[in-house]
Amino acid sequence: MYIEALALKNYRNYEELFIEFENKVNVILGENAQGKTNVMESIYVLAMAKSHRTSNDKELIRWDEEYAKIEGRVQKQYSSLPLQLVISKKGKKARLNHIEQQKLSQYVGNMNVVMFAPEDLNLVKGSPQVRRRFIDMEIGQISPIYLHDMSQYQKILQQRNHYLKMLQIKKQTDQTMLEILTEQFIQVAVKIIAKRFEFLHLLAKWAGPIHKGISRGLETLEINYKPSVEVLEEQELSKMVTCFEEKFGKVKTKEIERGTTLFGPHRDDLLFFVNGRDVQTFGSQGQQRTTALSVKLAEIELIQAEIGEYPILLLDDVLSELDDYRQSHLLNTIQGKVQTFVTTTSVDGIDHQTLKEASTFQVSSGIIQKVD
Repeated sequence: MYIEALALKNYRNYEELFIEFENKVNVILGENAQGKTNVMESIYVLAMAKSHRTSNDKELIRWDEEYAKIEGRVQKQYSSLPLQLVISKKGKKARLNHIEQQKLSQYVGNMNVVMFAPEDLNLVKGSPQVRRRFIDMEIGQISPIYLHDMSQYQKILQQRNHYLKMLQIKKQTDQTMLEILTEQFIQVAVKIIAKRFEFLHLLAKWAGPIHKGISRGLETLEINYKPSVEVLEEQELSKMVTCFEEKFGKVKTKEIERGTTLFGPHRDDLLFFVNGRDVQTFGSQGQQRTTALSVKLAEIELIQAEIGEYPILLLDDVLSELDDYRQSHLLNTIQGKVQTFVTTTSVDGIDHQTLKEASTFQVSSGIIQKVD
């Protein structure tokens, strides 16, 4: 799949923009703070209905305006699909093929993207929250059911935390409601964990050989899911439910004392091992970067295997962060098969056929022009 055209209105520093792209590498050149990343982000937001840079949607709306609008036309294997997302202070409205979608979970996944930005190099060494967000965003693209389950989970978690807080400060004493919320919480939590196990199993299958290739056969990558409740990948859901029930039975008093939910998917983590050693703790910066790159390239292949089409790749200021060898490996992998957007201040020093054949756009003060 590829995006043929993009239109922005009141988005960040763009008052109005219409731009057409080719199904190959598109390089967006410009100095910092001119609007390169805003174009890249808008493509991501059009696909995912949320930004990778901020959780506050209001930041996406141009100064003093009421709303921001992103429109795009995506060419897929058998169809051309118009997408539209309007972001206002009241919320978001998404249209698919000109029809408004009642739920964002019905909209997300119609255009698939893989984003690789400098902050993604923190996937390995960053906080567990970074890794959980990565898992949730990627599964959400290929599984609307997972998005729905995550939405339910967040609501129940919020209610449960609120009730625990009430019990903590003695505004409530009846624990029956806590038991009902705990039961609902567990039912959704085990579905999320089972899906995460399944996704990471597939991701590891793709990432292992890629990592071996980048490391010239010297390193083996393993990816492990680390749940906060001792459940196993091969367990049936009913067994997982039992493990959760036992855990929550043991920690109920502690949770009431602290006024918060201490276990569940919102406390889980992801571990990366290179040659049997934890990369976060013992890996060199080079190993951490190779791991992050391998995972991102694996995502591309995983999405293609799941939906039958390659996603759109967004490389936001990341080429300059990689050495020549990793740059070449990345560009060789995508050459001729993935529509790719590259933002950079300069392509000097990157000697690769893929970039020589790319479409180039110049951005300056929120104005973007194609360079012949």
